[in-house]
Amino acid sequence: MSAETSRPTDTELLDYVWAARPGFVGWLGQCNHKAVGRRFIFTSFFFLLLGGAMALLMRTQLALPNNDVMGPDGFNQLFTMHGTIMMFLFVVPMLEGFTIYVGPLALGARDMPMPRLNAFGYWVFLFGGLFLLSSGVVGAVPDSGWFAYVPLTRAEFAPGLNLDFWLLGVTMLEIAGIAAAIEVVTLMARFRASGMSVSRIPIFVWSGFVASVMILFAFPPLVAGTILLELDRKIGTVFYDAAFGGDPLLWQHLFWWFGHPEVYIQLIPALGMAAAIVTASAQRRMAGRTAFIASLVAIGILSFGLWVHHMYATGIPLMATSLFTAASFMIAIPSGVIIMSFIGTMWWGRLRWTAAMYYVVGFVIIFVAGGITGVMVAMVPFDWQAHDTYFVVAHLHYVLVGGSLMPILGALHFWMPKLTGRMMNERWGKIAFGLIFVGFNVTFFPQHALGLWGMTRRIWTYEADLGWNGLNLLSTAGSYVMGLGMLIFTINMIVVHLGPKPDTPDNPWGAESLEWATESPAPNYNFRSRLQVASPEPLWDGESVLGAKGGEDPDPPAWQRQLDRPETGLRQALATSGLDAKPDHIVTLPGHSLWPLWATLGLGVGLIGVLLDAVALGIVGLIALTVAATAWLWPGVE
Repeated sequence: MSAETSRPTDTELLDYVWAARPGFVGWLGQCNHKAVGRRFIFTSFFFLLLGGAMALLMRTQLALPNNDVMGPDGFNQLFTMHGTIMMFLFVVPMLEGFTIYVGPLALGARDMPMPRLNAFGYWVFLFGGLFLLSSGVVGAVPDSGWFAYVPLTRAEFAPGLNLDFWLLGVTMLEIAGIAAAIEVVTLMARFRASGMSVSRIPIFVWSGFVASVMILFAFPPLVAGTILLELDRKIGTVFYDAAFGGDPLLWQHLFWWFGHPEVYIQLIPALGMAAAIVTASAQRRMAGRTAFIASLVAIGILSFGLWVHHMYATGIPLMATSLFTAASFMIAIPSGVIIMSFIGTMWWGRLRWTAAMYYVVGFVIIFVAGGITGVMVAMVPFDWQAHDTYFVVAHLHYVLVGGSLMPILGALHFWMPKLTGRMMNERWGKIAFGLIFVGFNVTFFPQHALGLWGMTRRIWTYEADLGWNGLNLLSTAGSYVMGLGMLIFTINMIVVHLGPKPDTPDNPWGAESLEWATESPAPNYNFRSRLQVASPEPLWDGESVLGAKGGEDPDPPAWQRQLDRPETGLRQALATSGLDAKPDHIVTLPGHSLWPLWATLGLGVGLIGVLLDAVALGIVGLIALTVAATAWLWPGVE
């Protein structure tokens, strides 16, 4: 065989350069966006099931008056962990996981801009979740609510390690979210296919970008708040102690500056997911696409003017609360524009009623209902009546489940072929949707009435003569129906993964964006050569999309040719200009690295030292973190 015929092809070279290392150590050191994205998605799905099981236990306790399934301490622990898991360990990590996995593919990029930071974000997320769950092993489960209001969470009212587990665990989870947000913002700014100007970026990527910018503004204040509260508990500072000049309301301001934008941080990427599903199902461009994207940006901005929406009962002057009422009303306008865009797209398209599309329709119905009650509680007089009642519980779940869970379940159906090369069973997917949709409404719709009839939230039992018996039993029955639907959904996922790999088309939905321009699942390097984009729907407009499956550029610039044939053995990606996405320069990306894992372990050891008041252990963790971070950033060190 001649040297010419034995010379590896471009594809073989790319496979070799971008391949993951074998074995368990190779698995630990993977930094590729697809590996990290899958880990985020499936780990957060596990936390969803865990949080859902906790909800079923709470509803079992509340099914009947004077029930004794558990005591008040156990109920408080379940309530705290359920809220913490759903808010910090499920929705945001799941949405970030999809953005990390799908985002580079949809933009025509080969990887995230900082793969090691990407891996670090996942390991910190995983450690933070395990750290919170380990509180159950030592009998110190957090029990102060997922909002941790002071002064009840100061050391004199909440002794023990329970709240310390919560504060330190949540801090780690916020760090993970910030790391992922930095990645996504940089990805959209500079790592796009040639010609993918700002106006051509897919809606889902836009949604992830807006949410990531919001994270960079919303998460640091909560990190600061948790650190200040831990300092109050550990060394006796008085940031939240009114007797020494502190302010208990400072915690609420810091928490809800994070907490209300957090609702929209969860909603906005879910809207992007729903947009991808609707356009593919309707085979039509999103109606009012520009207005849709502008509305995402408007929601992101307005959401930071709503935090006192949660604090009307704290004695804030009415003039100030009226401003937040106005902001709460205003955010309904861009939300309405987005809903009308969905309706217009479905109305004028030729819908294929897939399981994913069922979830989008369920999302629209539930989210609109939650939005209506949101306008109600935005009014100060009504909020004073409904505050801390089950009406707010119902509203919260209609917004979060409708605005996040439904699109996420639809997205798992929609992008499962891209994640695994397998399609979930459509029949069982529709059955699961029916049970989840019906079960959800049977669970939470009666809670509006329970709240108006005086049932306060966070109570663990109630007397039989209050008139709440029938609706509580109905609500519990609905929760079990919803749980059955989630069980069927989970079994569907497991069976798909365990069964033989079918011959799934690369683009089974006929979708328009670039993630479907390559194999399903995509190779490690995503695209063989450069892509050229000339519209927001490149796969529908008949243009030449180079490099997806072997297309050739007849006359590439000399400096770009090394992207196609990496003779140097380096992982290389194209960086583009910010607005018009013109090719700018080549970036060399790191591959396998264990240093993000070691940095996470150092950070974790340091926080355990803080938890146990072990100064030596904290110093060891800080040193380990410093060494790992230095090696991580040192040129040429894997």
